[in-house]
Amino acid sequence: MPSTASSPTRDEIQPDPAPAPPPRRWAPLRPLVLRLHFYAGVFVAPFLLVAAVTGFLYAGAFQAEKLVYAHELSVGEVGDTKLPVSRQVAAAREAHPEGTVSAVRPSPQADHTTRVLLSGVKGVDSGHTLAVFVDPYTAEVRGALEQYGSTGALPLRTWIDEFHRDLHLGENGRLYSEFAASWLWVIAGGGLVLWFSRRRALRKLRGTRGRRRTLGLHGTVGVWAAAGFLFLSATGLTWSTYAGANIDELRTSLGQATPSVSAAAGGEHAGHGASATTGAGEHGVGLDKVLAAARAEGLTDPVEIVPPADDTSAYVVRQIQRSWPEKQDAVAVDPATGQVTDVLRFADHPLLAKLTRWGIDLHTGILFGLANQIALMLLALSLVMLIVWGYRMWWQRGRASAFGRPVPRGAWQRVPPAVLVPGVAVIAMVGYFVPLLGIPLAAFVAVDVVLGEIAHRRGRRAPALK
Repeated sequence: MPSTASSPTRDEIQPDPAPAPPPRRWAPLRPLVLRLHFYAGVFVAPFLLVAAVTGFLYAGAFQAEKLVYAHELSVGEVGDTKLPVSRQVAAAREAHPEGTVSAVRPSPQADHTTRVLLSGVKGVDSGHTLAVFVDPYTAEVRGALEQYGSTGALPLRTWIDEFHRDLHLGENGRLYSEFAASWLWVIAGGGLVLWFSRRRALRKLRGTRGRRRTLGLHGTVGVWAAAGFLFLSATGLTWSTYAGANIDELRTSLGQATPSVSAAAGGEHAGHGASATTGAGEHGVGLDKVLAAARAEGLTDPVEIVPPADDTSAYVVRQIQRSWPEKQDAVAVDPATGQVTDVLRFADHPLLAKLTRWGIDLHTGILFGLANQIALMLLALSLVMLIVWGYRMWWQRGRASAFGRPVPRGAWQRVPPAVLVPGVAVIAMVGYFVPLLGIPLAAFVAVDVVLGEIAHRRGRRAPALK
């Protein structure tokens, strides 16, 4: 007798589910990186926002400086022959007899003025000089402005530079910028890990909305700008207070410190005095013969002439071009004979010294001129937008009255010991050399552990991240 039971149709037959792919070895790290990226972004973002805005202003200050101080920086009319440097300095001293001549920067281009730098001038900030601008063709003094730093920053750029560096709060204020630089690379690196660990379908922007669209914008821009952020963080730390000191110590121990030409007659490469003790800046053979001796050694413009620090020191003439290709050669010239006593070529600098020089100049927007400055401004704008999107995602992550629902605790417990232990060791070592990363991170972990223990004792342990 035929069976009356109906046989299953094709639609009723369910194929066996495909086996789930085995979890990747590094998958447990993602929740931990997500938690670090989230909290670092929330608490460090205000410092990064200030650094980004002030950095944007600083990058634009180079071009603004040329416009604001055009009268002082340029000559009235380009002549046929430039006057001797000594006559230009004499004109500057006649107009400004105060202080002493600490350096002279002869006109580097046909339409540029000469700068005579005076130190110890009343009313000028300590560490700054008064720059007297002299027409090299007529010896006309076209003005005087306060100057700061080796790049010759004038008042506008100096104010923005100090705002970016320390918020006009002095040495204590520098901690803000070091804190921002110490964490920028961590946040950028964590963002890269999170972006590339997401499934490709979740990275798409087209057709998305709400928090997912904000996340897509945040991630896409962050990935494109991450290399720039890592570079800015690394170079910013090279001249910071604490991490910078550790980097200098490491470079010195490796024999990679930046050398300097010796101002002692016949000396090898060593330190030299940068301030003159006499008022006129003329010693022995005088500025013109000293400059001629430097030219004979191949030192082309722009150069700076530093008078002897005392009766036993030599003149130092050094190139000061920080744009590509850099000119950083230096010579020492005996004031009694006009003979070159020491020569230091930038080509002979240790590799790390060169990389540090190039890195700082690229960070400050000097190395490649206007293109460099535009790139820095775009990086600053992208960082501002990333911060805005990051806070927006924090808002959108909230549920009901829970503003900005945080990432749950306990992610580290899922990380295999073979990954966790070396990772902690590396973090501890980096934190030691970069204290404004290590100390806040240790404080956060301690507070987080205490809060987690309190929540556990109250029976409100946060749910595990799925």
